[in-house]
Amino acid sequence: MGQSSRQTPTVAVVMGGPSAEREVSLSSGKACAAALREHGGYTVIEVDAGRDLSAVLTEIKPDAVLNCLHGRWGEDGSVQGLLEWLGIPYTHSGILASALAMDKQRSKDVFRAHGLPVVESVLAAAADVRAGHVMAPPYVVKPNNEGSSVGVYLVQEAANGPPQLDADMPDEVMVETFAPGREMTTTVMGDRALTVTDIITTGWYDYDAKYKEGGSSHVVPADIPQEIFDLCMEYALKAHRALGCRGISRTDFRWDESRGAAGLILLETNTQPGMTATSLTPEQGQAVGISFPDLCAWMVEDASCGR
Repeated sequence: MGQSSRQTPTVAVVMGGPSAEREVSLSSGKACAAALREHGGYTVIEVDAGRDLSAVLTEIKPDAVLNCLHGRWGEDGSVQGLLEWLGIPYTHSGILASALAMDKQRSKDVFRAHGLPVVESVLAAAADVRAGHVMAPPYVVKPNNEGSSVGVYLVQEAANGPPQLDADMPDEVMVETFAPGREMTTTVMGDRALTVTDIITTGWYDYDAKYKEGGSSHVVPADIPQEIFDLCMEYALKAHRALGCRGISRTDFRWDESRGAAGLILLETNTQPGMTATSLTPEQGQAVGISFPDLCAWMVEDASCGR
């Protein structure tokens, strides 16, 4: 964060926005704002991002923006470009890394080029996906540029026909081979991978499993073989660097125990993971001795105006 003439730096916590993940973003923003106030040392202003965001921030003149937006517009490089144009330091990744990570197919190409294990996938017209199987089941259909398991369809091997996607799905979607196994995740904080969480659910790790009470439980640190634990840490850091991320990112994995190390698959990297006090990233911070207020303060101090 840049130096200010004020005695107490002003931090605008930007949240909400127009994406499908608005409610999650509001929860993250309010939690981070409360954590910064608990930490002390900042004047904290909560901003629900709308079309007037540029005018609001110009009036506030914050020393830094804690970007708690999720999904398109707030996480895909758009808001990052606005903040750079305004000259305001902001948290998390810059324009290019944000745009790249949000594009699942292009980020997979980057991961593959860096030797990271990913499943096969294709981009297909939603109409073609509704009309017939574009790859052999089991497979997953999802928007190419959304997060939080928004609009995700799992087509089982025994499926009688192709998925009937909702009308609000984009015209082009990503179809990828289903990776079986345990769901795990690792947070990167700067140049450090924190730990590994094993996410336990009774079914598919969808939006409800992520955000509804009782939808999932977390084992942190994960009770898995040391080799797999170390690979998650290594792959998460490599993914963070390959995309050009900064600040906080979180990389998700699937691990098929029956295949050992060969069964570990990198699913995707989230450049702005959920940040409520009970979300995966703050939980991992707590597990390695970083309190939620300290984590939020670190993000603010790490805020930058470029890259």
